[in-house]
Amino acid sequence: MSPTPARRRTGSKDARTSLTAVRDEVGKAIVGQEPVITGLVIGLLCRGHVLLEGVPGVGKTLLVRALAASMSLETKRVQFTPDLMPGDVTGSLVYNARTALFEFRPGPVFTNLLLADEINRTPPKTQAALLEAMEERQVSVEGIPRPLPDPFIVAATQNPIEYEGTYALPEAQLDRFLLKLTMGVPPREDEVEIVSRHDSGFDPRDLAAAGITVVAHPADLAAGQSAVRDVDVAADVIGYIVDVCRATREAPAVHLGASPRAATALLATSKAWAWLSGRDYVTPDDVKALSRPTLRHRLMLRPEAEIDGMTADGVLDSVLSAVPVPR
Repeated sequence: MSPTPARRRTGSKDARTSLTAVRDEVGKAIVGQEPVITGLVIGLLCRGHVLLEGVPGVGKTLLVRALAASMSLETKRVQFTPDLMPGDVTGSLVYNARTALFEFRPGPVFTNLLLADEINRTPPKTQAALLEAMEERQVSVEGIPRPLPDPFIVAATQNPIEYEGTYALPEAQLDRFLLKLTMGVPPREDEVEIVSRHDSGFDPRDLAAAGITVVAHPADLAAGQSAVRDVDVAADVIGYIVDVCRATREAPAVHLGASPRAATALLATSKAWAWLSGRDYVTPDDVKALSRPTLRHRLMLRPEAEIDGMTADGVLDSVLSAVPVPR
């Protein structure tokens, strides 16, 4: 017997309450960074992968660990290094001397939340090993596909590409990330709070001692994902999403603009943000709010524009100010 609409709405409301509580729970370990925390929740709701960029020491890894702890999600961490091989991530066939057979030994990618730490410190060959897992949610070894758990998302951290020892992610892999979130150095008041917490005994390696408890479960996430799919989007708002993406392709500073896949990603993230905000419909303001994190990593600027100091965020700001907003 299928649930009644009223019961579905009640379940959706409970899921929203639980997932909103996740943001507060993660705040026990992370000071500030509310937009980044919300972005990770949106990624989970959309079943999309998230790229976190920031200089070392701003809490990227800690944030992902705290999120997993508050949602009872299995998480595994891979430290990406220059000598990491693809099989170290996906798994490989291992010879069993007792049975005289090769057996598949799953890699750390077989989890709910894969923390790909410093993903841009490993060569492109190993980065590419994640492509099938991220897109198809399966791993093929010796021609045999092996499905990954559900839910499965990659939360990857990277240092800015101008830092020593980093490799630029290929465009094909960047496009697999639903969101790119930037974690900057916190303002002074937040940094004072961080140092004060450590002075009071906070240990980032012991999240249980920090008081982080499970406030949402995979069932809440599944209910939220279902509710997000049911969020209404008016035809003129869909047209606005398309117009924003098309305008990036025509911007003088852009060599490669947002693709149709980027438009579908912006639709998904806007619906998730609308639902988290307590609405069952998307507004143009939702689209504006998610345009930067959803599109910034999908734009390739012309070399002369980069030399002039242009950024993807700056291009998006110009586009959003120029594209007519539906009423």
